[in-house]
Amino acid sequence: MPTDWSEGILLSDLADEPELSEEFSAVFSRLRSSEGGGEDDGPSFGSARDGSRGEEPLSPGDPVPHVVLNFSGVSYLNSSHIAALLRMRKRLVEAGKQLVLCSMGDEVWSMMLLTGLDKVFQFAPDPLTALASVQLKQQEG
Repeated sequence: MPTDWSEGILLSDLADEPELSEEFSAVFSRLRSSEGGGEDDGPSFGSARDGSRGEEPLSPGDPVPHVVLNFSGVSYLNSSHIAALLRMRKRLVEAGKQLVLCSMGDEVWSMMLLTGLDKVFQFAPDPLTALASVQLKQQEG
């Protein structure tokens, strides 16, 4: 489950399947509840593929947290995982928040390089560095 690291920052420690899909669903759920969406009836990781539910645009004033994803326990990503990451990034960018990915192993980092996603996402070497960069951004904003 995602953890509230501090006010406005959500930290999620990821692991390989099936936990990875469940953790992505939990993060999406937290993003929806932060929007005041109420009951958890929006897209789960499995049902979000069509993007038809729970994908309404956010405004910069919405109380959406910054998100740090710790990939230290993940050894591979598939296309569904990448699609979920891109949807998550889109929602956070619309809200004026950061998504930072950290502690990627060689296999996962290779996938990011191969797909060109190393130019799309923000990365940090470890969770503490990622959290520090988000906190600095919070203080600036």
